[in-house]
Amino acid sequence: MNKLFYPAIFHNAEEGGFWVSFPDLEECLTEGDDMTQAYEMAVNALGLALTSRLEENEPIPSPSEPGNITLEDGFLVIVEFDMDAYRRRTNSKAVKKTLSIPQWLNEEAMANGLNFSQILQEALISKLQMK
Repeated sequence: MNKLFYPAIFHNAEEGGFWVSFPDLEECLTEGDDMTQAYEMAVNALGLALTSRLEENEPIPSPSEPGNITLEDGFLVIVEFDMDAYRRRTNSKAVKKTLSIPQWLNEEAMANGLNFSQILQEALISKLQMK
């Protein structure tokens, strides 16, 4: 599960801007002063709803087919959500890892003032092709 696409209904708000609902996630509501802000808020609200369900071991609903959605007084917008990007942005908690390297390599790296944590992070990101 990396990129997900969920239908959202954008409604004109009486005070201006838009409020957004998701037919597949009743608890997921948000709003924005204009279309750009409403869409960004929808992405964040969707991320919060989906990750909360995962943390609570609740099922993630499949997105509805756009043609099967009753729009009521709004219009349909498909919201793209990248789970990996969301997790990277919202979960920066550091975890400690123990590793072994040859002593000569450790001495050389220390003599050159290298940051082991930074190098490991960069290597993992590269190896996982995340950039």
